[in-house]
Amino acid sequence: MNKNILKKIDWVTLPFFFITPILTVLFIYLYLKIDGFDPYILIPTFLFWLFTGMSITTGYHRLFSHKSYKTTPIVKLFFLLFGAGAFQYSVLKWCTDHRRHHLKVDQEEDPYNINKGFFWAHIGWLFIKEDEKYKDKFAADLEKDPLIRWQHKYIIPISIFMAFILPAIIGYFMGSILGGIAFIGLLRMIFVHHMTFFINSLCHMVGFQTYTDTNTAKDSPIMALFTYGEGYHNFHHFFQTDYRNGIRWYHYDPTKWVIKSLQFLGLAWDLKLTSQEDILKAKLLMDVKRLDKKLTSGYSMEIKQRIDSLLHELSAVLDSIKKTKKELKSYAQNKKNELAMFEVKRKLAQAKINFKFKFKEYSYLKKSLLMATTV
Repeated sequence: MNKNILKKIDWVTLPFFFITPILTVLFIYLYLKIDGFDPYILIPTFLFWLFTGMSITTGYHRLFSHKSYKTTPIVKLFFLLFGAGAFQYSVLKWCTDHRRHHLKVDQEEDPYNINKGFFWAHIGWLFIKEDEKYKDKFAADLEKDPLIRWQHKYIIPISIFMAFILPAIIGYFMGSILGGIAFIGLLRMIFVHHMTFFINSLCHMVGFQTYTDTNTAKDSPIMALFTYGEGYHNFHHFFQTDYRNGIRWYHYDPTKWVIKSLQFLGLAWDLKLTSQEDILKAKLLMDVKRLDKKLTSGYSMEIKQRIDSLLHELSAVLDSIKKTKKELKSYAQNKKNELAMFEVKRKLAQAKINFKFKFKEYSYLKKSLLMATTV
């Protein structure tokens, strides 16, 4: 093997990811042989899977990386401790890599660039030493947080305690240290690893480009089931500060539900939301792009030009609705000038009617074009 390649390999991370599955099988075997299987061990295993996995999505990802909401120091500490138990290194390192992924998505500087293949994006990038120009270069805003600095400084002992020692202690009180290490520790950790890694790999391969085609991120309800709701990844890459990934009530996004529950309990605030108008604009633009790809021949260029014109008109109306909503909110907060507020409400209602009629025309013309190309 080329010596330069050997020098690039991370000889700590690579053995770790190869040895832990072997240790998992070994400890499960010893547990079953020596202590016998106790189904109650699955309860703390499930809870640790939930706490560590969602500390990555709710904490590392949406709170620390994207600042989608604010929370209390106690909640932060919970995410820092159980996030360390996921064994994905510190918030400081994780978030810095993730922000670079968003900034340079699908480019050479993207740490888990999907264009380098599934294996690279999923796990392979972890086996290579970090480029010297990125080494110890962290997000300045995160470095200011004393809790984050504390976790980064002691990440190894915290991770070992949360991932293995605490599960062993729980196992001891349940009658089997081996069971605690095997199920609550190792098996749970491997599951959490690959749920997270699927976001970097399969969520850039499987699904739909609902809001943008400027990057490889995909929306996939199926992947959402395996990634704590992170499967609506196309939305996230276009509206990355939104605390939601699944924006509909029926979208499976438990991370969103946890954040909303924290808000209900008074433990989270300033939840960031993308305006409905901006979401509709993005969907309309992608809808027209998909239409362009479907059109072959036999359609009316005049109708196509009108559709393109309608796209701009609809975007302008959505901008007007967004602006008018802000005006209305300002008047409502100040609780004065009722006459002016009435006029703003009238203007908003008219803009919504205008959008409705233009959208109906757009839908009819789109249907006409598609029918013409299939005749």
